[in-house]
Amino acid sequence: MSKPITATLVPESRRFTFMPEAFTARMMMRAEGLTLHQASMLSRQYSGGYWEFYTLSNGGFYLAPTRPEQFAVRVDGNGYEGIVSADAFGIIVTLFVYGALVFIDDDTLREKYSDHYHQLRAFAVEHAEWEAILSAID
Repeated sequence: MSKPITATLVPESRRFTFMPEAFTARMMMRAEGLTLHQASMLSRQYSGGYWEFYTLSNGGFYLAPTRPEQFAVRVDGNGYEGIVSADAFGIIVTLFVYGALVFIDDDTLREKYSDHYHQLRAFAVEHAEWEAILSAID
């Protein structure tokens, strides 16, 4: 039996280095734009706001908005509709972002984003809202 994957909130003192670490300095602005765009595409409730950053014990990362506490999510591509916590919404959004970034024309970055996608998905499978998360990204 393997050890559960844990998420750790990135402290304020490390927020500045999180995006370059998770997405690279070259791609962090694109990743931020994709995150905000994807959030607004997935939920009509999303209207901007503060996002928390998390590191995973398996080497992965994700972002999650702090407000509202729940989001109504609709995924046009697969017909999923449901209500999820802000944390689960952040996981869904971040998985979509990594999924989009794997199409980059750079083998090293493609591998990095693919690894991060799979690390986050492994965490999502253990999340309390795993069924909703997997249904949204399927």
